[in-house]
Amino acid sequence: MQEKLNIAVFVDYDNIEIGLKSTLRREFDVSIPLDALKERGDIVAKFAYANWGRQEGAARLMAENAVQMVQRLPSPRGDKNGGDINLALDALEMAFTHPHVNAFAIISGDSDFIPLVNKLKEYGKTVFVVGGKAFTSTILQQNCHEFVSYESLLSDADRSDTRERAPRPQGAQGTQPAREQRPQGPNRGRPAPLDLGQAMPLVERALQVLERRAVQPQLGLLKSTMLQLDSAFTEKAYGAGSFSDFVEKLKKADFVNVSGQGGRYIIERKTSSQPERPTPKPEEMLPTLRDVLETHRLEMENGATADELASWVQAEVPSFDVAAHGFQQFSEFLNYAQDKLVVRVEPDEEKGLMVYLGAEFYPPAVPEQPAEPTTAEEEEEEKQPIVEGQPSLIEPNPPPPKPKPVRRSRKGPSPGHGPERTRRPRKRKTELQGPMQ
Repeated sequence: MQEKLNIAVFVDYDNIEIGLKSTLRREFDVSIPLDALKERGDIVAKFAYANWGRQEGAARLMAENAVQMVQRLPSPRGDKNGGDINLALDALEMAFTHPHVNAFAIISGDSDFIPLVNKLKEYGKTVFVVGGKAFTSTILQQNCHEFVSYESLLSDADRSDTRERAPRPQGAQGTQPAREQRPQGPNRGRPAPLDLGQAMPLVERALQVLERRAVQPQLGLLKSTMLQLDSAFTEKAYGAGSFSDFVEKLKKADFVNVSGQGGRYIIERKTSSQPERPTPKPEEMLPTLRDVLETHRLEMENGATADELASWVQAEVPSFDVAAHGFQQFSEFLNYAQDKLVVRVEPDEEKGLMVYLGAEFYPPAVPEQPAEPTTAEEEEEEKQPIVEGQPSLIEPNPPPPKPKPVRRSRKGPSPGHGPERTRRPRKRKTELQGPMQ
């Protein structure tokens, strides 16, 4: 029997708020992720971190949902990581002091929480991450137990409201963009669902795992296995309202065999004699993006909006399609490219997503190598040749060494130098002889 989950929720309000404003053009509603987390377990604690003196409307919404607001006092230097540190410390303290809390939900897209996620997993805690697909680090998405995208939680009414708030792209005349013009930036409202065939590699891999375990692949077990293999999977990205609806779509598309009834479906792989079609990989799109960035390098020095970059890519490579590689929006692909150091993405409440050249375009300087010590043989080989009449650092005929002086002994003559000369004693003058005349 699966253990009941007691979930503690930690909200990085500043990150999630600016991320949603820059990508979906909407305010953050804490009740939406809380309702989704209630389907996964019991919420036993809720904390949100921000400078609440400047967030009157958000503070009222937090109070209505019984979320405890933790005041984050900004440092004099404007350190934005202060709230992140407080959140991480409180989460770790709860992991030690509240053993009944066995699951944590972090509502944020900041990659700085990756160490926290890994540490909570080391302590045996289940970790959920809630954030937008366009601004949550892909590394953070893949390292938690389940990533819940904020876009997938929006109802049809919420999504239509998002489209009304979103500014109309330049050149739009009220018509819906065609499929081949998908890279229109991050603010297109509801993204188009992905092709079901792109989910089949993950479905088949999960079914193979269950076959090796000799376990019947039922609905709940199949989804939990798929989340173990890819925590960012969500059936709503493929236009399904639930996982059972997702399996029904796979059955109608003749991808799997489904047997059973009354909610106890058994899913099996469908053997096909046709060769498998290779699934495009996300990294295959990076060379095209690099070429476009290099072409517009001068414009990218000061940053460009995601819409501008999308138009450059579409103009230079008309066949460029992010949906064929598993991305619902162009901004999701930019988020992936940011983790590959190709670009740097910064959300802006007024302009949307701003894109800059990544660290890949600014390689670090190569340090100077220390000179290797030369040996005596190398010094002999590297001696400067002596040319007569030309100046040289090496003297061609060095003077012979001077002989050392020989010390003579006072006791006797030195051998080979003759007798020693002796000094005669001086006579002392005495009185004058004879009278002076």
